[in-house]
Amino acid sequence: MFCPNCGKADQTMETYCRQCGSFLPDFEKAAKKITTPEDHLKANTVMSLMSGIVSLTLAMILYLMFLGKEGTPVIIYVVAGFLTAMFAWQAQVFIRTLMLKKQLEKPQDFVNVADIRDQSDAVESRPTNELLPEADFENVVPASVTENTTNLLKEEVKRSTES
Repeated sequence: MFCPNCGKADQTMETYCRQCGSFLPDFEKAAKKITTPEDHLKANTVMSLMSGIVSLTLAMILYLMFLGKEGTPVIIYVVAGFLTAMFAWQAQVFIRTLMLKKQLEKPQDFVNVADIRDQSDAVESRPTNELLPEADFENVVPASVTENTTNLLKEEVKRSTES
């Protein structure tokens, strides 16, 4: 393998280059690891369901143990409220993920290429010289002020090679 940074040959994948120190990933391994949107939706569904259940369970435990008891710190009620809000958030994420899954499962309407070709014939083609204005060569600005100025020097300057 060649280092993509410096070009040094005979490198080992999943290590660092011996010349420049760049990490050399295994590109074939990364290509095999491609995940689909369905895989991401499945993971999102499981994670939102699990975190929703855990947050609701913890909120219920806090409410059952401390609700109405004298001397309960206010922070307990605040935490229980946040856990309840987390459950509500994760529930709506779960529902939206299920709706998105249904949307992806529907067959997609593909555009027919023949229809596009038929529509493109309706567009009138014109030569390019009719669309572009004529070039104005009277007000041309050179690319650089110093361009071709060395051609005007009459004598050759001798440079010494001594330092």
